[in-house]
Amino acid sequence: MKKASDARDPRRPSTSGFHRLPPRDQMPLPVRKWRDTYDLKPNIGFYQKEFGFFTMETWKTQGMPTDVPLETLFGFDAPATVSFSGLGWCEAAFEPAFEEKVLEDRGEYELVQDRAGRHVLCFKNRRSGFMPEYVAHPVRDRRTWEENVRWRLDPKTPSRYAGIAGFVERNRLLLEQGAFVIQRVVGGYMYLRSLIGPAEVLYLFHDDPGLIHDCMKTWFELADAVIAAHQEYVSFDELFFGEDICYNHGPLISPEMMREFLFPYYGQLLRNMKARQKDRSRRLHFHIDTDGYALPTIPLYRELGMDAMSPFEVAAGCDVIEVGRQYPDLVIHGGVDKRELAKGRAAIDGLVDRIFPVMKARGGYMPTCDHGVPEEVRYEDYLYYRRRCLEFA
Repeated sequence: MKKASDARDPRRPSTSGFHRLPPRDQMPLPVRKWRDTYDLKPNIGFYQKEFGFFTMETWKTQGMPTDVPLETLFGFDAPATVSFSGLGWCEAAFEPAFEEKVLEDRGEYELVQDRAGRHVLCFKNRRSGFMPEYVAHPVRDRRTWEENVRWRLDPKTPSRYAGIAGFVERNRLLLEQGAFVIQRVVGGYMYLRSLIGPAEVLYLFHDDPGLIHDCMKTWFELADAVIAAHQEYVSFDELFFGEDICYNHGPLISPEMMREFLFPYYGQLLRNMKARQKDRSRRLHFHIDTDGYALPTIPLYRELGMDAMSPFEVAAGCDVIEVGRQYPDLVIHGGVDKRELAKGRAAIDGLVDRIFPVMKARGGYMPTCDHGVPEEVRYEDYLYYRRRCLEFA
């Protein structure tokens, strides 16, 4: 008979197994493939996944069945990761968020306040599926930061922590099987851009650096507190930043700005996270996601230990073969040119035959489209591409 002291608190799931990995032969194949990729093992089968899709409605008109899961339809691997959120991705993690509301009717368009406090010009009754025009951002000066924004990033807000136990419980099986555990965070540049605007933030770097540091100190304190709460339940394998710091010719801010305004906070967050890991044997990877021509930023982020990057936008000049040769210890996600997928089977064959054998022999690569698959890619051509991918599974 169990003693009363043996009873588990139903509000907090047991973390047995969440801070130590099971033997490799007890892990499901998809988990082994993911971990082997991060261990840079050569000649292993690619983990099968995709970045995302902007195609589903169009593909339905081209014959895509609607009653078959995408994993089955396209041969994707079963989940191998558990991703903790709660810290934003493309915008700051406001709690509460701003009220979404229409500010002004402009006939064919409407000016809307979104959840991130931005004033956005949209087509009327259509707020997604296109690039909107950002008219204003919530932080214009120190007064708007203090009055409208800073308090929404308070790490003491109880609702930030209310769902952790339930999330862990729902992912219990994967965690016990050794799933790769990821913490997703809006990167500092993406965060500042969402608060202030891509042009306006450049002026504030010069005109009010103290305000920028205050914004980043708030970012750090929130991220550090939420991650610490998550680490009571799990040990992490990766800290993953949604950064988008590059455009088509390179980074949007200088190396000096990155080192002054971003890196001190990144470095402290990484140090704190590593120090709290209950599984001391587990390596904490650092992953940066940025569109655009990312190559100039690789040596900069590697000053902090970055060892994974995505999605290597080919139209901006990124070539994963060349990146893989220059940085043999970098885990690479992406690099499949969405424009080539839209050109048909001959172009798909050329792409696959050029990239996949080289990157499989290298190791440390997960092929995906270099952004969401666009609607210009026909359904039958994408099916063909997936068949080619599975030759390397």
